Amino acid sequence: MLQAWDFEKPIAELENQIKGLKSFSENKQLDLSSEVNNLEKKLKKLKKEIYSKLTPWQKIQITRHIQRPTTLDYMSLMTEDFIEICGDRLYSNDKAMVCGFARIDGKKIVIVGHQRGKDTEDNLQRNFGCAHPEGYRKAIRIMKLAERFSMPIISFIDTRGAYPGIGAEERGQALAIAGNIRDMFELKVPIIIVIIGEGGSGGALGIGVGDKILIMQYAYYSVISPEGCAAILWRDAKMAYRAAEVLKLGGDDLLKLGIVDEIIPEPEGGAHRDYERSSVNVKSAILKSLSEVSSLSLTELISRRYKKFRRIGIFKE
Repeated sequence: MLQAWDFEKPIAELENQIKGLKSFSENKQLDLSSEVNNLEKKLKKLKKEIYSKLTPWQKIQITRHIQRPTTLDYMSLMTEDFIEICGDRLYSNDKAMVCGFARIDGKKIVIVGHQRGKDTEDNLQRNFGCAHPEGYRKAIRIMKLAERFSMPIISFIDTRGAYPGIGAEERGQALAIAGNIRDMFELKVPIIIVIIGEGGSGGALGIGVGDKILIMQYAYYSVISPEGCAAILWRDAKMAYRAAEVLKLGGDDLLKLGIVDEIIPEPEGGAHRDYERSSVNVKSAILKSLSEVSSLSLTELISRRYKKFRRIGIFKE
């Protein structure tokens, strides 16, 4: 049974009514198809009404759904022959960051991405998708292998931020992220960034420098989480809903500001409602973007990548 947020409860109640009516019809061998059809029409209308008027905070709640597809989900649905590469050759293997080689429609690629868990135990192993320095060092190690073998890089972002613990700081969290940002600007292969969930702060930027930045319909990309922003501006994390509005962190605003290049549509209600359709949409967007940037010369590719990020934050009054 899918988790339902407060604004989704009318939908959940109607879905349960339809499920109950179908079950009753089968058990009693009654023809209730007319009643079921009426409820399904009502459900379709209700979904359209609710999901077309979502606030920024409600979209973030969808982004944080526990059953939302993760990097490994997309890998299994979109690619073939995935081989995971582990470890940073300095400290350990960070399970909050997954990296490896794969094929997409027969084309060899390298994939890096944040990996959060699907339940409490999995989240503890994956550190809730918040990578340590060794995770970022592993990512850039694999990306440099991609450059060596002329393989394009696909980067999946899904984190509230890099892990801020004492151990991570002692092992050079800031330096690891800064080094990744610097080195990704110079990689001589196409890089496609896909924000599939939360895109928080330097944790996102650590694997977020690329030639095309794609964002899923209900994902977000921000310098700080709404809760963190609310705690600073209003000294109250409960004002996160207000922070979500002023931060302009959703796909529509980011597209207008020129920070992302494309919004990938999701099934009605979010990617967690239909993994197959979501993966088809993501795969299609990735292949389209790869086709667009692969025709560029290496000099033009790197120059455009650099200029793309230098333009962020420049405004004319």
